[in-house]
Amino acid sequence: MNSKNTAFRDTGIIAVGQVLCTAVMIAVFAALDKFGTSVLLGGIAGAAVATANFFIMSFVANLAADKAEAQDVAGGQKLIHLSYLGRMIGMFLVLILCAKSGYFHPLALVLPLAFTRPTLTIAELFKKKGENKA
Repeated sequence: MNSKNTAFRDTGIIAVGQVLCTAVMIAVFAALDKFGTSVLLGGIAGAAVATANFFIMSFVANLAADKAEAQDVAGGQKLIHLSYLGRMIGMFLVLILCAKSGYFHPLALVLPLAFTRPTLTIAELFKKKGENKA
């Protein structure tokens, strides 16, 4: 299994989805007359945190799968658990520091975290369409 290529390809899909969804989010803020620099910075920072979280998760999951294939299932499980704990603590600290700084709109900072799942769902729909045509 090629962990790096899979993680980079999947993260590229997530990054595109984050950009599109964050642009829609910013447009909604603008339509509600709530747009400002803090919304823009919050959206950018939130999308970056969500994308980095996904990349680390994807990369570590692929490494854990490689370990499982090499008959080290316990090592793979431990790697997944440590990755989850580290990612959650890291995201919490980054988001709290950003929110406390006053430069980032808190809602715009947190909303991009919810954009990953719809992006994956839509990407999977397109992937299945392409596979059915071939």
